[in-house]
Amino acid sequence: IIDNVDLIHRLEAYVSNGYLKPTTYLCTFDITDLYTMLPQEESLNILTDFLLEHGYHKVKGIAIDAIRKLARIVLTENVFVYNNKFYRQILGGAMGSAFTLTLANIFMWKWEKELVHQQAASNEIYGRYIDDIFITSNESLDTINEWLE
Repeated sequence: IIDNVDLIHRLEAYVSNGYLKPTTYLCTFDITDLYTMLPQEESLNILTDFLLEHGYHKVKGIAIDAIRKLARIVLTENVFVYNNKFYRQILGGAMGSAFTLTLANIFMWKWEKELVHQQAASNEIYGRYIDDIFITSNESLDTINEWLE
């Protein structure tokens, strides 16, 4: 979803194509603390998968292995001060970091691949803006809750 206008256009098309039914749920949800809760090792694995799946063996001359090592440094060597004590972040990445935003989007790519395909096959809407998600569904609430777990 690009913006509110895009969402309205998608909903108008959904209605005009006859997909809106009495059983349709309009669902919104937020992925809580997406940036700071990214599992670091899994995120690095997904980053590697993403690059390989998109045909990259190097990015601007840098090998994927080197990118992964650099990404690990960015994630694991993130320190902050709280109450005059230094802490190292062991989960997720730094808030406000351009790299963390990119990594979060790649992490979400992995999570949402199956859901996006399933939504499209069912003529349902799936839209995401960073950590805010909107879907339509004619599935049961139990099924929707299973997706969210």
